[in-house]
Amino acid sequence: MGSAARSFGIAGAVLAGVAVAAGAFGAHALRNLLPADRLDVFETAVRYQMYHGLALLAVAWIADRRPSRLVAVAGVAFALGIVLFSGSLAALALTGQRWLGAVAPFGGACFLLGWGVFAWAIGAARHGD
Repeated sequence: MGSAARSFGIAGAVLAGVAVAAGAFGAHALRNLLPADRLDVFETAVRYQMYHGLALLAVAWIADRRPSRLVAVAGVAFALGIVLFSGSLAALALTGQRWLGAVAPFGGACFLLGWGVFAWAIGAARHGD
C-alpha cells in the first residue's frame, strides 16, 4: 500500500472511530446537558464525520489501486470538510457560539468538491491496465 493510500486509510479509520465515540458521548453524556436543537447540531456533525470517514476509506482503497492526483485531492477535501463542517458544528453545539455556524458551509463546499473530484478520478481511471 502506498503512503497516500495508507494515510487516507488511517485517517478514515480514526475519524470514523472518533465519530462512534462522539455519537455515544452525545447520546449518553450530552442528552441531558444540551438543549434539543444543539444536540441535533452535534448529531449532524457526528453523522457527516462518519460518512466522510468512510469516504476516506474508499479514497484509500482507490488510491491503492489507481493512485492519482485527483484521488489525493478528493481525500484532502474530505478531510478538510470534516474539520471545517463537523468540527465547527460540534464546537457550536458544545459552546453555543453561533458564529461557528458560519464556518460549516466552507466544510460543506469541501465535501461537495471531494465527491465531485472523486467521481472525476474514478471516471478518469484507465480500464484494463
